[in-house]
Amino acid sequence: MSIDPASEVYPAAERAGVLAQALPFLRRYAGATVVVKYGGHAMGEEHLAIQFGRDIALLKQVGINPVVVHGGGPQINAMLKRLAITSTFIDGLRVTDAAMVEVVEMVLAGTVNKYVANLITQAGAMAVGICGKDGGMIRARKLTRTKIDPDSHIERALDLGFVGEPSAVDARVIHALTGGGLVPVIAPVGVDADGQTYNINADTVASAVAGALHADRLLMLTDVAGVLDKDKKLIPSLTLSEVEDRVADGTITGGMIPKVECCVDAVRQGVKGAVILDGRVPHACLLELFTEAGPGTLVKR
Repeated sequence: MSIDPASEVYPAAERAGVLAQALPFLRRYAGATVVVKYGGHAMGEEHLAIQFGRDIALLKQVGINPVVVHGGGPQINAMLKRLAITSTFIDGLRVTDAAMVEVVEMVLAGTVNKYVANLITQAGAMAVGICGKDGGMIRARKLTRTKIDPDSHIERALDLGFVGEPSAVDARVIHALTGGGLVPVIAPVGVDADGQTYNINADTVASAVAGALHADRLLMLTDVAGVLDKDKKLIPSLTLSEVEDRVADGTITGGMIPKVECCVDAVRQGVKGAVILDGRVPHACLLELFTEAGPGTLVKR
């Protein structure tokens, strides 16, 4: 049986064309640091998880320094259910008591962290799983939230337990790993000055880590296309002042507000651009970095 030469040549030509188009972007990001927040459905679906590991490995192999910060909410929920521990939330934040913070650390810094690191290692790059407690990398403080009582209209403090926020990031551990040719995979667990462990939102950790590294890009993988306008169309880019305007006029609402705020914080700390994009899109990170019009919303100065 003969083989049609066209069936072999044209696919190869297409692949060569893709590589040629990507070359300017490969040059742009050579040696750059890219922080990727990984979670949501992209983590839960096996084929997307394998693809993510390959994409991160590819970034490392072409001379970029990827740093991964992961979440793990569904995995924590599954473990709490197995242990018959009831979980409650206030404004989207998990109330974390002493018993629960041990479970959170076990799942995030253990099972999930090593799973993500192994995805990347199996794809050909050497990844090392760590958490914010390692080397005192992420110094945490107790997260404080207040809420207006609807009846009395009095503002009261909410006690979320051992839920924290980053107060400082010591990037030396990260630099040591990336400088040694490794990919750091960071679980969002921090520690305060007294050694107390805190559960921290992964988006917040990714923003703080990107700021401490003065990263070229922060990629926030989520389960939506990006920031949408009032007609549900993707907004390709936003400046910091435009973000404020879109929040004020009600375009950006609900759970998108804290994600956008994390992007704004990162840019204000020196990150060149922060992108909210859909982790369910095949090769979302590569499309964002290596094509002219990425699939997400870029927040920039």
